[in-house]
Amino acid sequence: MIDDIKKDAAERMDKTVHALQDSLAKVRTGRAHPSLLDHLSVSYYGADTPLKQVANINVEDARTLTIQPFEQAMVKAVEKAIMESDLGLNPNTAGTVIRVPMPPLTEERRRDLTRVVRQEGEQAKVAVRNIRRDANGDLKDMVKEKLITEDDERRGHEIIQKLTDQHVKEIDELLEAKEKDLMAV
Repeated sequence: MIDDIKKDAAERMDKTVHALQDSLAKVRTGRAHPSLLDHLSVSYYGADTPLKQVANINVEDARTLTIQPFEQAMVKAVEKAIMESDLGLNPNTAGTVIRVPMPPLTEERRRDLTRVVRQEGEQAKVAVRNIRRDANGDLKDMVKEKLITEDDERRGHEIIQKLTDQHVKEIDELLEAKEKDLMAV
């Protein structure tokens, strides 16, 4: 029973860490990376479709992404989706190829993005702690129902705490790497 609670908590904590990784991938650093456009969707014959399903996205050089739609008719729609996004990018179209240059980040913008990254990390840590609280609550309920002993409960709390510490450490490492990446000129 304790194993079930531990397994559930571990899965939920892993999902939290992966969600943080996804949201950090969207925070733009000075370099071009295809994952910057992962969250964009394009109107494809009336249906919103993820950009990566209607076009190839590649890195041309350190500061330029190239997008090649599978269909000629999608060029305008892809260009429009990029312009309307919150990324502040200006695509250049040359035939069927769309080039997206990445403007260099100013020092002030880097600091702002670092704050955003820290805030995302703090939200992830809060989510992990909430999962810990839920798991500990489940252990207390099991003691009340006399399904496990108090010693088992104490051991369960220690296991859940180790899991929490491990995931918080992972989050800190992700944040440190992203901040270092952001502040690199």
